Amino acid sequence: MALEIITKEDLEIFRIQLLDDLRQIVQPKQQSDREWIKSSEVRSLLKISPGTLQNLRINGTLSFTKIGGIIYYSSNGINQMLEGNKINHQGK
Repeated sequence: MALEIITKEDLEIFRIQLLDDLRQIVQPKQQSDREWIKSSEVRSLLKISPGTLQNLRINGTLSFTKIGGIIYYSSNGINQMLEGNKINHQGK
């Protein structure tokens, strides 16, 4: 039977790797990383009121999906809306 010796350096490397793995598991995903986002998160992300978000839904600016009583917005849809309404400023 082979004998392996574990050093303090080995344990320190293991500890760092374990902490990194745990951080990735425990930390919530950022909103931009998720495919579907709830209304409250969209309002927070865009810094808009519930009424403004409702207007974006009603006039078709921002597409959504409703499941039960919860409305979800696609991250791609939000990005497309922002890109589609981008204004290029021409300095004079």
